Amino acid sequence: CFQNTVLVWFPCVYLWLLAPFYALKLYCHDCGCIRISTLCTAKTVLGFLLASFVISLSLPLSPQVLAICIIQLERIRGCRSSVFLFLFWVLVVVCSLVPLRAKIQLNPCPVKDASFLSKMLFWWFTGLVVKGYRTPLEAGDLWNLREEDTSDKILSDLEEEWTTECMSSLSACLTRQEKTMVAAVALGTRLPDQAQILRKLQKEQSSGFCLLRTLARNLGPYFLTGTMCIIFHDFFMFAIPQVLSLLLGFMNEEDAPLWKGYFYATLMFLLSCLQSLFNHQYMYTCFTVGMRVKTAVMGLVYRKSLVINSASRRTCTVGEIVNLVSADTQKLMDFVVYFNAVWLAPIEIALCLFFLWQHLGPSALAGIATVILIFPLNGFIAKKRSKLQVQMKFMDGRIKLMNEILNGIKILKFYAWEKAFLEQVLGYREKELKALKKSQILYSISIASFNSSTFLIAFAMFGVYVLIDDKNVLDAQKVFVSMALINILKTPLSQLPFAMSTTMQAIVSLKRLGKYLCSEELKDDNVAKAPLNGEGVLIDNGTFSWTKEGPPCLKRINVRVPQGSLVAVVGHVGSGKSSLLSAMLGETEKRSGSVSIKGSVAYVPQQAWIQNATVQDNVMFGREKQKTWYQRVLDACALLPDLEILPAGDSTEIGEKGLNLSGGQKQRVSLARAVYRKADVYLLDDPLSAVDAHVGQHIFDKVIGPKGVLRDKTRVLVTHGMSFLPQADLILVLVDGEITESGSYQELLSRHGAFADFIHTFASNDRKESVTETAAQRGRTSFFFLAFHILTGVCQFLATDCLSFLPQVRLEMYMEYFKTIGMAFIIPIVFLYAFQQGASLAYNYWLSLWADEPIVNGTQVDTDMKLAVYGALGFAQGIAIFGTTVAISVGGIIASRHLHMDLLKNVLHSPMSFFETTPSGNLLNRFAKEIDAIDCMIPDGLKMMLGYLFKLMEVCIIVMLATPFAAVVILPLAILYAFVQSFYVATSCQLRRLESVSRSPIYTHFNETVQGASVIRAFGEQHRFIVQANKRVDFNQTSYFPRFVATRWLAVNLEFVGNGVVLAAAILSVMGKDTLSPGIVGLAVSHSLQVTGILSWIVRSWTDVENNIVSVERVKEYADTAKEAVWTVEGSSLPLAWPQTGTIEFQDYGLQYRKGLDWALKGITLKIQEREKVGIVGRTGAGKSSLALGIFRILEAAKGAIYIDGVNIAEIGLHDLRSRITIIPQDPVLFSGSLRMNLDPFDTYTDEEIWSSLELAHLKNFVSNLPDKLNYECSEGGENLSLGQRQLVCLARALLRKTKILVLDEATAAVDLETDTLIQSTIRQQFEDCTVLTIAHRLNTIMDYTRVIVMDKGHISEMDSPTNLISNRGQFYRMCREAGLV
Repeated sequence: CFQNTVLVWFPCVYLWLLAPFYALKLYCHDCGCIRISTLCTAKTVLGFLLASFVISLSLPLSPQVLAICIIQLERIRGCRSSVFLFLFWVLVVVCSLVPLRAKIQLNPCPVKDASFLSKMLFWWFTGLVVKGYRTPLEAGDLWNLREEDTSDKILSDLEEEWTTECMSSLSACLTRQEKTMVAAVALGTRLPDQAQILRKLQKEQSSGFCLLRTLARNLGPYFLTGTMCIIFHDFFMFAIPQVLSLLLGFMNEEDAPLWKGYFYATLMFLLSCLQSLFNHQYMYTCFTVGMRVKTAVMGLVYRKSLVINSASRRTCTVGEIVNLVSADTQKLMDFVVYFNAVWLAPIEIALCLFFLWQHLGPSALAGIATVILIFPLNGFIAKKRSKLQVQMKFMDGRIKLMNEILNGIKILKFYAWEKAFLEQVLGYREKELKALKKSQILYSISIASFNSSTFLIAFAMFGVYVLIDDKNVLDAQKVFVSMALINILKTPLSQLPFAMSTTMQAIVSLKRLGKYLCSEELKDDNVAKAPLNGEGVLIDNGTFSWTKEGPPCLKRINVRVPQGSLVAVVGHVGSGKSSLLSAMLGETEKRSGSVSIKGSVAYVPQQAWIQNATVQDNVMFGREKQKTWYQRVLDACALLPDLEILPAGDSTEIGEKGLNLSGGQKQRVSLARAVYRKADVYLLDDPLSAVDAHVGQHIFDKVIGPKGVLRDKTRVLVTHGMSFLPQADLILVLVDGEITESGSYQELLSRHGAFADFIHTFASNDRKESVTETAAQRGRTSFFFLAFHILTGVCQFLATDCLSFLPQVRLEMYMEYFKTIGMAFIIPIVFLYAFQQGASLAYNYWLSLWADEPIVNGTQVDTDMKLAVYGALGFAQGIAIFGTTVAISVGGIIASRHLHMDLLKNVLHSPMSFFETTPSGNLLNRFAKEIDAIDCMIPDGLKMMLGYLFKLMEVCIIVMLATPFAAVVILPLAILYAFVQSFYVATSCQLRRLESVSRSPIYTHFNETVQGASVIRAFGEQHRFIVQANKRVDFNQTSYFPRFVATRWLAVNLEFVGNGVVLAAAILSVMGKDTLSPGIVGLAVSHSLQVTGILSWIVRSWTDVENNIVSVERVKEYADTAKEAVWTVEGSSLPLAWPQTGTIEFQDYGLQYRKGLDWALKGITLKIQEREKVGIVGRTGAGKSSLALGIFRILEAAKGAIYIDGVNIAEIGLHDLRSRITIIPQDPVLFSGSLRMNLDPFDTYTDEEIWSSLELAHLKNFVSNLPDKLNYECSEGGENLSLGQRQLVCLARALLRKTKILVLDEATAAVDLETDTLIQSTIRQQFEDCTVLTIAHRLNTIMDYTRVIVMDKGHISEMDSPTNLISNRGQFYRMCREAGLV
């Protein structure tokens, strides 16, 4: 603002204010007139140039004009040196330096400063093409976005418009609704459900059109300039056949002057060039508008995802929201490109038919009839294919399943469930390929009818023309002008159905986007940020629900949290504890009452939300680093020991969803983020559930408790831990969404209510309780961090795709692809293409011979025979086209089936270390985008490339047949073509890779934001996340913009090469007028007119194939990675009932995470007898989890062996082993599908057995009350069950398998103490005759075990019964003392 106001106007004000006084001074002091010198003239001219430039910038009263007047006045009054003007120019220069510095961009886009000719021919882009050809392009080589293309500029204009549009639409909708209500009341009726549904649909539709109107108002004017270009293009396109007609007329005239022929040839060349220029300016405008639409929609959807309420959020999954910004945005971009074809294509078709009527009279109607027949055929095929879009449904199902497999891969391996899920994936895949095959065959009919349409229309029109009257003769002028018009007709005929389809898809996408963007938002008045009298949080008579229509999740809530106090919230699983915190955050629907919070809020969710960023960035969360406070927070949250283990300390990049952190570490990072914030109110949702006893106590003492760093803050703590309750100022007891009791610990005990009974029952347990993370969480740390070294450098950025910047696709990939199809398919394909083009050449040449046939008595002889031969050759070509397209489609499906199968097997046979170091996004991308490219893109690209390549050969043969001398011109043009093409392909592939690499972070960030929206809102960080999203979108657009400009650059250059062929054919025809017949000239010139399009399509399809063949490389990438041992050993003599006793023996067992690393386990020699109950304890990294991983062969032995019932487990198949022993893992993972499938994916157990296991797992009542009982659909990740319920489902799985060995990675931290006690008693009773190994989290649960193994640094430091170990006063005794057991 300062730059554009003060700095601009200051020199002007100086000149305008002082100029009258200076003029007066000059008037009073006349020293005689000075003659006009060269210097004076130069000053005057320069002044006028500056003035004209300033006036062009719309600056009125240009000071430069006044300065010129003063120069002339000084000359007249004899003043030679002017201090007054000198000071003015100094001020102008000084004040211009600051804006100049601001406007100097690093790497600005050259289009801004390009000349008119450079803009028209896209020469400004050449520099980047040359750079890409010489060296691989990097992100730094790309230009900055122009200001008008940036997210900030587009969204600042759009957001205001969208809000206004929404408000006006809403008010209109409400007015209509009121009228309907009044009418209904007048009639004395209730509005039926159908009317409400109709209103909802109308709202969705109107919201879609609101979005379209908003986008049109902002981007419409620029789009209209493109529309003008396409109108000019059409004018030149229709002028070319008229000039061709004149040229062929000239060839017929014997005494016509030669200059006429050269004039027509040159005119045809110029018209072709102008047609190309206007066409590509139109396409450039469309793609620029499309790019801006993408930015606008992504920005609006992202902003909406930060304010959408819980009810609306539940109606759309994270995947659906990401789909809105990927698939639906792409459909809108396609719509921008093809929208004009909707109204322009019918006009073009009408004009073609009008000109054909001029040449052939009523026979042109036969062409219309053919078009009318082809249209319904293609329409019918399109309808059939749209029904076969169920393929997309199967694909979505397959991807969803793959996503769940990758998220729950550890569970799959522990339970040996890979085969069951492999069969499910392949089931989806087979249905997908079956639908794809049918769709491709129909598409082949469509392609064959379209490619034969030129012949079919010509055959119909020429046939009718010669048959209705013998006097109708076909001369060169009629034949080849008609053929040129028919070739023009093909473009709108092909575009119209596609444009209609794209428009329909865009309307659907607009509705979907409109529905999402108009969905209900969180109300600002849900929580009042009012100053309270002594209270930090106040809820007055609150009733809350998750949806407007749904049942309340909290009822009659009255809470007064005094400022600076600690409030504990307790209750059973599902009683509404987390909902209470959500109500305080304003995340729920407030039915009644009020919620007030004093000051800023920090929130720690139950399931830690971690960003894909460094530990430091996660903790600081957008705040400045205060070193002392930062260190104090890390120490208080017990993170300093973890940072020592991490490869790069607090600069270690955390993988997506906290991939490389244990559950406890994620929770402590989440807590540190809140503590670092220095907020006024802290809402803590069970942050101590996943940490061990001494760490939990440390965090409570140093952070949450009366002496912690938050002692002066208002804290609301949800907890299952009883040991912290005596130190709470207030305890709220929740039962089924109501606060049944509240008061201090002593008050509640003295009341002798339900809370007091509960405390007395479980107090003894709780005193002994040791909620340790050391087992499968912190102990697992060693596994995670040693896995860091498996791939060098993976720790710095896990999400980097290693195939980002390969210079050019290797030839082996083509060989690999064709080898998968098989030579038996490839040879017939090549033969069919040669035959198809041979037939095309033959019927075109036959047509030229027919046109040159002499006319006898006003007729031509044997027209019936000529027509029959022409028809036979044309139909033969049509059949060959159908054959080639079907053959390539089927070959593509064969290759795709094999490559998908190999990828799936390679991934599922990979060891756990592979999944720990490979982001699931990369793997999912292989199964979705890369397989889709192999399914459709590569076969379609090959069809197009081969078709146009053979067509080009045909054109060259025809031109050289007519004028052999054309070879002299075609050869250098071919070299130029190859030169341009090689430059383009190299740069285009790199730009595509850069664009695809920069696209992934957008979706990752979207995904991350949607999942952590409640945390972002609680911390008030929405603006920072919006800025980050904008940066990511802009970074992606910096590579998308040059990518589409590259296509335009190529097309313009190639079309000039093609137009050179037109010029050569025409000029040479004129030169050989005496020797060439009009028929052969017409054939050569009309075919040469097609070269421009053919050349562009060859390179475009070639580039598509080059870009998509990378998918084969990416899919094959995992074939060479390390694999785990075979699942089943052929001919194994393992008894069916093995293991019968359940004895486990370790013989000098050693384990390494990788060769060369320290031993995770060393020299373990141990025998566990049948029915023995063994507890395994130890500090972080002692090797407890490694023992479990060794038993299940998740990691293979480096030395020694493990024997189960005397069988060396290394000698049997992995599935033979894992299916005969059971683990209850720490992370309760469920898959989407029925509850029954989650318990028994192989369908091996009866319903009675499943109900029995559910009863023992204390889930029978819950499942019985579900609407579909065992067939109840679990959502993705089991999100429609609470964490505790998911843990009980895992227990039910173990009870169902009932194997002789149970490994218990005891994860009861997520359940309340009562449920925990029930689980412990169930395990003791049901697994009494089994060998049980418990990696202890709560030490009290193993005090009655037969033996306890104490691990330390990978070896057994102590082993005996708990009683003996305590009496020995060793390491176990010290652990028990810390836990309050002794």
